[in-house]
Parts: sequence; C-alpha cells; structure tokens
Amino acid sequence: MGNDADPVSGDPPEPSRSSVSPDVVRSYRSQLTEGEDVVDPATWAGSVPHATGIAPRVRVGRSRWFNLMWLLPIGFLVLIVAIAVAKGLRDQSSVQQFIERYPGTAESSGSEATTGFPAWVRWEHFFNAFLLIFILRSGLQILSDHPRLYWTRHSTPGREWFRIQKPVPTDPLWTAKQDSISLPGQVGLPGLRHSIGLARWWHLGIDAFWLLNGVIFFVLLFATGRWERFVPTTWDVFPNALSTLIQYLSLQWPTDNAWVAYNGLQLIAYFITVFVAAPLALITGLGMSPALSTRFKRISTIFSIQTARSLHFLVFAWFLFFIVIHVFFVFTTGLLVNLNHIHAGRDDESWIGFAIFAVSMVVLVVGWVAATPLTIRHPRVVQRAGQAVVGPIQHLFEHVDPKAGQYAEKDISPYLWHNGQYPDSDEYQALFDGHFADYRLRIDGLVEHPADLDMTELRALEHHEQITQHFCIQGWSGIAKWGGVSMQTIVDLVKPRPEARWVVFYSLGDGPDKGIYYDAHPIEHMSHHLTMLAYDMNDEPLSFGHGAPLRLRNENELGFKQVKWIKGIEFVAHYSEIGGGYGGYNQDHEFFGYRQSI
Repeated sequence: MGNDADPVSGDPPEPSRSSVSPDVVRSYRSQLTEGEDVVDPATWAGSVPHATGIAPRVRVGRSRWFNLMWLLPIGFLVLIVAIAVAKGLRDQSSVQQFIERYPGTAESSGSEATTGFPAWVRWEHFFNAFLLIFILRSGLQILSDHPRLYWTRHSTPGREWFRIQKPVPTDPLWTAKQDSISLPGQVGLPGLRHSIGLARWWHLGIDAFWLLNGVIFFVLLFATGRWERFVPTTWDVFPNALSTLIQYLSLQWPTDNAWVAYNGLQLIAYFITVFVAAPLALITGLGMSPALSTRFKRISTIFSIQTARSLHFLVFAWFLFFIVIHVFFVFTTGLLVNLNHIHAGRDDESWIGFAIFAVSMVVLVVGWVAATPLTIRHPRVVQRAGQAVVGPIQHLFEHVDPKAGQYAEKDISPYLWHNGQYPDSDEYQALFDGHFADYRLRIDGLVEHPADLDMTELRALEHHEQITQHFCIQGWSGIAKWGGVSMQTIVDLVKPRPEARWVVFYSLGDGPDKGIYYDAHPIEHMSHHLTMLAYDMNDEPLSFGHGAPLRLRNENELGFKQVKWIKGIEFVAHYSEIGGGYGGYNQDHEFFGYRQSI
C-alpha cells in the first residue's frame, strides 16, 4: 500500500540555506573508506568471527525439531529391510511374471534418432556438470548467510521449517549478519562467512551460462527427436519403474540398455530433472527478486519470496540427490560401458571413455579447487565479471514503476530482522540522547536549492506512507508500514540539475570496516511511488535498530541499499567519484553490485 496524505501543517517549508553548502556534504566523502582489491580472511567483513552451524533440522509440529542426520542410520535400516523384502518378492511367481512382462526398459521403436549419445549430448553433459559445481557451492554459501527457511513471507525467528543454525538468541538487537554461519573453504564458494556478495556473482553469473546451456539442450532435444528418451510416452513407464526398483533392491539388477533407451526409473528421474527441477530452479530464483515481486504482485502475493526460497532449496536438494544416485549407478552397472556411452559415444567396453572421463574429471577438480583462491585473490575480477554478465539481464526488470497497494495492515510481519553495523559514534549518541532535536538532514550536490532540514521540517512535508515488503540480500524478508516523505517531494524541493544522475545517501553509522556507510541510487528511482525517506515504522517513530531517525526505502532494491540513520544526501553525476567508486559501502568492501534488483 502507498498513499500521499495531507501535509502535517501548512505548506511545505522552504529549504534552509543558511547552514549547508557544497563543502558540508562533500565533507562526508572524507569519512569514506575505499576498500581493498583483495580479500584478507582475517579482516573480512569487519573481522567477523568464525561461527559454526548445526546439523540440518526440520520442524516437526510447533516446537520439535528433527535432526536430518538421523536419516543416515534410518535410511540404512530401511534399505536393509527393503532388500530383504525385494528378495522375498523375487521368489514369488506372480512377481516373476510381472518382471517378465515389464523387464524395466520399454521396447525401443528402433529409431536411430534416439539411439546412442551424439557429440552434442556429450558436450552438454560435460558443461552441465562443470557449471553445476559452482552453482551448488555458491548456492550453499548463499544459504549459510541466512541459514533458515520459511513457508510464510514473514521470516519470524522460531517459525522457520528448516535451519542449520541454533535458535535465535533473546538479544533484541541480534542481527541477520550475526546469524550467518561459516563454511569450509572448499565447500562453500568462496567459503568465507558473510561473503554473499561474491557468492551471488558466482551463482547468478554461472546461472546465466547454465540457462544458455539448457536452452541449447532443449532446442537440440526437440529438433533431433531425442526428447523421447526423456519424456514418458506410455503408462508402461510406471510398472517398468516398479519392476526396475524390485530388481535393484533384490540385488539381481536388470539388463541395462541405455544405449537404446532408459529404464523406467531412469526415465522418470531424467524427466523430473530436465522438465520439472530445472525450470523450477529458474522460476523460484526469479521469485526471490524484489523488482519482479513488486511488479507482478498478483503472483507474489500468493507465491511469496520465502516460498520461492524454500522451493529453490528443495530443487538444490533434488540435484544433489540425483547426482549422488546417478554417479553410484554409473559406477556399479557397468563402468566402462557407461563411460563410453557419455564420453566417447561408443557402446563397448574399451578404455577410451574412461580416459576421456579422467581428463574431464581433472578439469572439474581444477575448477573446484581453484574457485576459492581465485575469488580471494581477485574479488574485483569476480565482481566485474558478474556485473558484466548479470547487469544486462538485471536491467531488463528495472525502470518500470512498481505499483502500490499489494499489502494491507493485516499483512504486517510480527518481526523484522535487524541488520547492519549499529552507529556508535559520539555524534549519534548525542543526537539519540537529545531525541534528535538537533538532527539535520543535509541535501546538496548537483541541485538548485541545497537544503538543511530538521525533523520538524521533514514531518511538515507532504506525508507519504506505504506497506511494503523488505527483501534482504541474505534471503530473509518481512512486511512493514513505513511513514515519511516521498523522495519525489525531496526532488521537487531541491530541484536537481540535469547532470545529476545518481543520488548518494550517507549514514550516521560506520560500516564494519570503518568509514561511514553510504549507497548510490539511480535518480530515476527517486520518482518511483515506493521510494521514500521513512521516519515512522508501523505507526511509531523509527527505533534505533531500524534506522532512527531517518532511513531510505527504495522497494526496487535489496535491503543493503536501504541506508539507515541517514545524515546526508548528495546528488552526483556518477557514483564513481564517491568512496571506492563501486556504488556503495558493501560494493566497495564486500564486492556487492551497485544495483541488485534480482
């Protein structure tokens, strides 16, 4: 919801010009730090300490949690029982007749189009495996930054359905950054705690190539008629799948004829992976986008970001499960033949396929091992490469006004996470102790009318309020009601010059690596209905933890760009002249992107 109410009192005040000059706001630049071009793990993210998580747990009922590690012994016992049952069934004449009728693999039509593994299939298989290494590792790194999953759009502590972190402490100022956990360097990518900026570049950048690889695969699949190998065309696939399962579990494995056709279990598994899991990975990934969520509100009202995030994780789990089972059967159902199929395009037991497989594994292992040190030593390369790949795609979803009215007061979240480095300067403490009576918002730069506004003057401006959803880059979300002044009102007040293309917001608080926090936003976003300076949250003045006395809300962007504890605004030609030149504090120090609408 968003609306403009009547002014609090009379006409908007004239901008104060007595105590602000270009030099005043420019002085904020001297308080910035540029950041480094390499990663020092010892000082990373303000020397964030190592924090281990816990074994994965899922909620059972309202308050009980089940440790998923118990699935290992339980699964082993279930497997033993299943083998015993399957062996008993194999002795039954009716089951033997069933297996004879449905041997596992449906008879092939004999079409040459679906026989064998042509070169394009083999290359697609290799590229898919190579890209998935980075996608899965970076995806796990992203999950570790907010190691909890929810089915509701409200990320309320204690209401998650899955977690790999301890319960949230009772500390009322516990932040989402503190809640993140560490991963080993060769498991996550890059493996540093709270390195989600770099992980996202890997994840989104490699995703783009994975999707391109997938599009090529789909086109060739249907152009060559090989879709029949992946799509069940008769109901016989289900009894054949059951027959295959009984044969595997009885340890009398079915005759493999993958050169001609997959058995029922393989066919179902490949169909789910190619035509269900892969598209769902794309859909749920886009479902976590703030720009798309505010644009397609009919969909996002039902299909929340947290639902999308949970489903995205389940797709991740499916891919891991599929890979483990796939590799197991490749190695146990005729290794040389299977490797010849997918690597050499031959249906024999020569060692050619194994040799090609060995070379491909060297490439995969080198890629796996090199990714983390490459990222630590050359994070700017990762940042620039990611921006080059993701930026053009991201911009397709920008510059369209998000619409108001998606949420009402009944949708407000019971809890909104705190985040960021709390201000602890003497300047802020004095303002806080004085109830911000001496607070001034200084607005300058490329504007016709610089302004110096206190809280009384800000509250006298035309009032704007909106109920919107907050999207944190770490993955959590929440809905709140914000009251304040529209940035369009500020723009009309100070009248930016034509050369002003970016708006920089400066905070009273420092970032974790020292130097004041800041962020740059495109000036077009200042005219959006849902871009505002908020001084109220849920009909009460902003609290300390949520940015008192003033914070930004730009609903086209992720949470790290919503600068809190604002003390100054500067209109500039380009952000490259500010700080490290990358568009914001997190961009300078933790290699985020200057625009993060997806």
